[in-house]
Amino acid sequence: MLPQPASILVPGGLAGLTLLVAAGWVWICAQADASGRRTRALGAAALLAVWMTVAWTLAHVGVLARFDATPPPFLVLVALSVAAAASVGFSSLGSRLAAGTSLAVLVGFQAFRLPLELVMHRAAVEGVMPLQMSWSGRNFDVATGIGAAIVGLWLALGRPPRAVVWLWNLAGLALLVNVVGVAVASLPRFHAFGTDPAALNTWVAYPPYVWLPTILVPSALLGHILVTRRLLQQTAQ
Repeated sequence: MLPQPASILVPGGLAGLTLLVAAGWVWICAQADASGRRTRALGAAALLAVWMTVAWTLAHVGVLARFDATPPPFLVLVALSVAAAASVGFSSLGSRLAAGTSLAVLVGFQAFRLPLELVMHRAAVEGVMPLQMSWSGRNFDVATGIGAAIVGLWLALGRPPRAVVWLWNLAGLALLVNVVGVAVASLPRFHAFGTDPAALNTWVAYPPYVWLPTILVPSALLGHILVTRRLLQQTAQ
């Protein structure tokens, strides 16, 4: 089922934010350290462009909307996206990114989740997205975005207690797991919140909304992994 027509704020906001986040990762790869920065930046840009194009194309031709298939192509694509983010986070590249990027930047980067939640709330208001995936339902990830802005600024201007950063990071990860769980439970295959079309999470199978689970959610996960690695590196010093 195609999503409801939406104002430009919803598709435009999500697409624009995704492009900004992708550009942010390219910048982080370029700034991490002087060795091979051009190669890393170009490689990150190319990989992100390819993955975004693949996700968009599969959504555009309707492959991802086949929720009755076994396994559902949408879940396969999302699982690959999350696995790729985790692999980068735990790799040697992830170690270099964590070590070569300031903690203030790694935390502040996650502030993108605040405007994302604003777009998602608008999508719920316009009937594009199920209500339970917004802060009016069971998604409280807006707190992570607000916290990222506050803690990131605090790190840039001073030295907050390490426990504050750990608390934000772990709470943000828990809230990310929560909203992903709500989103998966809302898929037509599981319909945990009812079978009414308004309660089913089908909008993410269409462009540009497909970039939410394939780019933005993995970016949030990768961000938490890098913050964790940076904190552990500082503890070991």
